Amino acid sequence: MATDIVIPTVGESVTSGVIAAWSKAEGEWVERDETVLELETDKITMEVPAPAAGVIKHAAAEGDEVDVGAVVGTIDETAAKPAGAAAAAPAQAEAGASAAAAPAPAAAVAAPPAAPATPADPAERAREMNGAATTTPPGEVRATPLARKLAQENGIDLKTVIGTGPSGRIREQDVLAAIRVPAGSGATPVAPAGPSRNISRKKMTPLRQKVASRLVEAQQTAAMLTTFNEVDMKPVMDLRKRHKEEFAETHGVGLGFMSFFVKASVSALKTFPMINSYIVANDDGAPAIESHDYQDIAIAVSSPKGLVVPVLRDCDQMSFADVEGTIKDFGKRAQDGKLGIDEMQGGTFTITNGGVFGSLLSTPILNPPQSAILGMHGIKNRAVEFPEKSGQIALRPMMYLALSYDHRIVDGAEAVRFLVHIKNAIENPERLLLAL
Repeated sequence: MATDIVIPTVGESVTSGVIAAWSKAEGEWVERDETVLELETDKITMEVPAPAAGVIKHAAAEGDEVDVGAVVGTIDETAAKPAGAAAAAPAQAEAGASAAAAPAPAAAVAAPPAAPATPADPAERAREMNGAATTTPPGEVRATPLARKLAQENGIDLKTVIGTGPSGRIREQDVLAAIRVPAGSGATPVAPAGPSRNISRKKMTPLRQKVASRLVEAQQTAAMLTTFNEVDMKPVMDLRKRHKEEFAETHGVGLGFMSFFVKASVSALKTFPMINSYIVANDDGAPAIESHDYQDIAIAVSSPKGLVVPVLRDCDQMSFADVEGTIKDFGKRAQDGKLGIDEMQGGTFTITNGGVFGSLLSTPILNPPQSAILGMHGIKNRAVEFPEKSGQIALRPMMYLALSYDHRIVDGAEAVRFLVHIKNAIENPERLLLAL
């Protein structure tokens, strides 16, 4: 009896995805609920579990685009289970639990030699268990086709990459991590072979395609305009300096700038509710304004596969520690591709921080169907009049703020006052505590 491996329903708006990697090779034994493949959609990367135990057969290749509901492989439940397979899964689970509980070893301790890759063919595994030599060539690196392609394009030697896939197989995420390793970290650089005029081309990921289409949609459908202001960050920086150690000890998370801007945005959205609204279509197709009495703020987060915008729900009910902890969690899971599709839907306003990448000024693009987005930027010491209206000049840590908004629903004066409200809240952080 063979059981089909079917692409599951991911979300209401997701109809297809790309097979990023098979976690189990053709002819390999798989246990029920064990991950068999990674599916990359235009919103998230998800793991597809095995519907039964048996020997796997692929019906689609890595890199293939497949529809929701499509059969991409089968599992032969009548196949004989190879010796040792039953003990392997519990042993691996126990090892994983021990690794999670134990502290990381010191950098000076040499790592144990990597375990040999598990042969994909059951017969080959049996020969290995009986002491026979395997057919795997010595020194061969196990890697997915996408990982090999990415490594070749970026000059990465796969022998220097640590694989995190099954049996140490190198996945796309592992190569991306190797690309990000800074010089001097111990990674072996690959010497260039000389000037190259090669041209490479690779297919855009579903996530990158979705981001591109949404950005074009925003520019084509909204009357987008941007207003700017600047904010003196000294009061917030002084507040953080006074309380950051106690805050971290009490809440287990650092006190950053983002929580101040989230709370300032909540205050401004309550004062200017049109900026917290959408333009939508009624049942008869006529345009209407959808208002929200809550503030669900999306936070733009960079991931290896593109920009994602997970949403902080009911921000007015969150503490500073809640905001900082949730954003930190979003950032970590975005890097690992573990954000859920429901976590990236339904935001009423967006904040993006280009300052972490060194941006001094930008005009952020709307995140449809939202009516506005706040752009934060780098903090630079600049000569400004301080104190205000004193005629004196002082160096202050200043940040440019940008608010892009849909002029169809938000008037210019309202947008300017909204940004001034945020400026006042950041320059006088006690206003946030007093709900002013």
